[in-house]
Amino acid sequence: MTNFAINVESFKRVDLVTVAGRVDSSNASELDTALQSLLDNNRNNIVLDLSQVTYMSSAGLRAVVSALRESKKNGGDLRLASPSERVLEVLELSGLNTLFEKFDDLTHAVGSF
Repeated sequence: MTNFAINVESFKRVDLVTVAGRVDSSNASELDTALQSLLDNNRNNIVLDLSQVTYMSSAGLRAVVSALRESKKNGGDLRLASPSERVLEVLELSGLNTLFEKFDDLTHAVGSF
């Protein structure tokens, strides 16, 4: 059993999605659903706080990349705040690290919109 959790906070121009624990094939669909729900409601500016993510599988990456693609298509963006070392490692290994705008803290990430 993983200590996986997703929390969504909505602000005026941006939504902050905080993810904690392991993101793997058993729960990546929950992340996908949470992100898709925001996009379905025209909430296209998303900050993903990944500071508490201990592991991210390819299924988790797929959910994040899919949300990035859709938000950009709708004139928004998905930006990463404080990605953990593990997440940065996975992004680099998969060659996806250049796709995302990354920020060292939540204040700068949220303020970037």
